[in-house]
Amino acid sequence: MPCDRSSRSTTRTESFPDQDDLWAASLFAVATPKFQALRGTRDILTPDAERHRSLVDVFAEQCRLAGYGHIMSPILEDLGVFLRVGESTDVVTKEMYDFQDKDGKRIALRPELTASVVRAFVQHNPPSLPWKVWYEGPQFRHEKPQAGRYRQFSQVGVEVLGSDDPAVDVEVIAVGWRFYQRLGLTQVKLLLNSLGDESCRPEYFAALEEYLRDHAADLSEGSRDTLEKNPLRVLDSKRREDQAIVSNAPLMVDYLTDDTAEHFAAVRSGLDELAITYELSPRLVRGLDYYTRTTFEFASTALENAQNAVGGGGRYDGLAESLGGKPTPGIGFALGVDRILLACDAENVFPAPNLAPEVFLVDLTGGSQAALLADVLRRGGIAADRGFDGRSMKAQMKVADRSGAPWAVIIGEDELTQGNVTLRDMHGDTGQTLLQRDELLAALASRLAH
Repeated sequence: MPCDRSSRSTTRTESFPDQDDLWAASLFAVATPKFQALRGTRDILTPDAERHRSLVDVFAEQCRLAGYGHIMSPILEDLGVFLRVGESTDVVTKEMYDFQDKDGKRIALRPELTASVVRAFVQHNPPSLPWKVWYEGPQFRHEKPQAGRYRQFSQVGVEVLGSDDPAVDVEVIAVGWRFYQRLGLTQVKLLLNSLGDESCRPEYFAALEEYLRDHAADLSEGSRDTLEKNPLRVLDSKRREDQAIVSNAPLMVDYLTDDTAEHFAAVRSGLDELAITYELSPRLVRGLDYYTRTTFEFASTALENAQNAVGGGGRYDGLAESLGGKPTPGIGFALGVDRILLACDAENVFPAPNLAPEVFLVDLTGGSQAALLADVLRRGGIAADRGFDGRSMKAQMKVADRSGAPWAVIIGEDELTQGNVTLRDMHGDTGQTLLQRDELLAALASRLAH
């Protein structure tokens, strides 16, 4: 029989809350889930977020010095843009996020940025060549999350379109190499290879396919599937059972024509002139199908071998044409921000920036004075924070101490009446000084300069 709620007692006590209130609270708790970031994604908070931004700033400056302009391309692209990356690659067949939008169009979250940049090049047809650009931003791949690898991840990179001069290859590699040096990294090695071009790849592919088919029974199931799509991709296998076969496979460098061999020799000579050390890696193929000729990878020896790649790239001389443009040579690289920061941690370099304010304002008069002085100091280029909620001096001083600010400015009723402030040294031994308000900006600037 239903309970007649109208007949229950209206007397309640603080110790025993009404049962209907408990029931409603319980229902609300069940109906309101506690959401979390999706697997393979994460929130990057202070100070890590500032460290990410600082890394991008260092990269941007390195690119500016080399004459590269910034490009910002869409996160969403037509699916066809990335199908040109190579339908035999895991990036396209297994990892790419693609869907049908509300207009019925097939869309992809970009899994890499080179194809997007080349699409932009074809679309806008820049009048001046070579076209040199740099970028930064998120990419998306449905990979198994692990250290330094996420489903949403950030990269920085450069692309140059419109020149097949080997000196361009050297410059691109040098931009990446000098960037690592500016971060303070010393345990990065450059792996270098040439994948040839259409003048020599058919003969090599035929030899490679014949070799792999002769040893197909010893390959992993995954590599046997890859063999049917693109034999070259088998060389990129990290599976243990494939390593003996891969290590004895034919080498592309043995099939280079005179022109491709001369191009590769010129790249090596240019790197030698810049004293950029490299290691020849004749089995290096990278993970995308569009690479031709110069191919390279940056690896951190401070990280475990399985996860030591901190960036890489190469030439993609046929990509513009495959995206509807004129035949245009191109070269570039992408560097993984998360993996680079792991390498920085391993070498104990490039710490997070100091985010402490330079001065903390303690206002005992209601808060409006802190607002006014904070605005004056910030417009004067001094980082200023302040207390809120009308807290006591003791409480505000605790916040000031936790902020890490080297100086505190105290405004009490006496200071307000007399038109001055008290400047207190939070970390040193100079104590505190009474200053006129109009002297504060200059006094702080002088102290912070020492």
